[in-house]
Amino acid sequence: MSVTVEDVRAAARAIEGVVLRTPCVHSKTFSEITGAEVHLKLENLQFTASFKDRGALNKLLSLGAAERAAGVIACSAGNHAQGVAYHAQRLGIPATIVMPKATPFTKVVNTRRFGARVILHGDDFGAAAAHAEAVRQREGLTFIHPYDDPRIIAGQGTVALEMLADQPALECLVVPVGGGGLIAGIAIAARAIRPEIEVVGVEAALYPSMYQAIRGAAATSGGHTIAEGIAVKHPGALTRPIVERLVAEILLVREQHLEEAVLMLLDIEKTVAEGAGAAAFAALLAHPDRFRGRRVGVVVSGGNIDLRLLASILMRGLVRQGRLVNLRIEISDQPGALAKVAAIIGECGGNIVEVYHQRLFHDVPVKLADLDVATETRDPAHAHEIVDRLVAAGFPTRILGTTAAAEATAR
Repeated sequence: MSVTVEDVRAAARAIEGVVLRTPCVHSKTFSEITGAEVHLKLENLQFTASFKDRGALNKLLSLGAAERAAGVIACSAGNHAQGVAYHAQRLGIPATIVMPKATPFTKVVNTRRFGARVILHGDDFGAAAAHAEAVRQREGLTFIHPYDDPRIIAGQGTVALEMLADQPALECLVVPVGGGGLIAGIAIAARAIRPEIEVVGVEAALYPSMYQAIRGAAATSGGHTIAEGIAVKHPGALTRPIVERLVAEILLVREQHLEEAVLMLLDIEKTVAEGAGAAAFAALLAHPDRFRGRRVGVVVSGGNIDLRLLASILMRGLVRQGRLVNLRIEISDQPGALAKVAAIIGECGGNIVEVYHQRLFHDVPVKLADLDVATETRDPAHAHEIVDRLVAAGFPTRILGTTAAAEATAR
């Protein structure tokens, strides 16, 4: 079954009033940073914090009475799971979700909260999918595929209808790519409405499955990525030819750019995005020349990020920006030395976060000690000022690490 723009419009009518019509907002700051006119489609504001609500509901609404009574099963790393579980609960349909064992805790907890039976199985999506198929056959359930289904594709395509209704002058849509359901639906709708518009996909560099598939390259997907929502090793059989026909290009982004995008979306736009949800904006950071001077719609596809991971990204971001530095300070091992160091840092306006006093394991004379002091600063120049004051007071100091801030302030 092929998918047309009329299917997408029918999906929009079916889900209207239940799935949130998310805003497509202009980002003045991101536009200044990237040189493009950036508009963010905030799908992380959906009730389950992901665009997956759209396709899941459209598919569930298409089921017959017998299929609804028997129940459904899905395999997902999280967002599709939550979309299926939530809308199945609303519609009174029993739902079973098979998730890889490494799925972030927040996605597992939320899926169970929506009333689904959750089965954790396998180390990756492929193993989980195989187990889901076995359960489906054994229990007579209807499988709700996360991307390789015409009604799923049509449901996801409603994102494009809303974006172009709100911002009809957009010249380019940037969309994260996992199995391809979202970008396939968006490309079908957008290119039908405006044939000249460009649709660009984005994959994590560790999982370039669609990028490689449409080029006939050997598959290399694997590794640990913060964009687990698009960490798909094999693109969909239905979505791949749509991408080949309608998508201009697939761009790859490294983990550093994914982290930076998550941080900037929270710090500047005050919106929480998971790694996959931030992938489209990460492409603007990684490939600025590709989009400079153009009106660009960026799909922020989801916001279900593990809080511990988010905290780590935020702290690592502070380190990269030179706003959190680790000072190694040489002091005499006698009373009052630590107090003098703390006083100097405080007088300079630095905030001491942690202190480690090393006497035994560093190669220093017996009457000296090393202090490792994690210090919050305003910026690299402020860190430079603190280092200079410590050195002038007789405390040899250097900044640990290889960030630009550390290199600029090392003494």
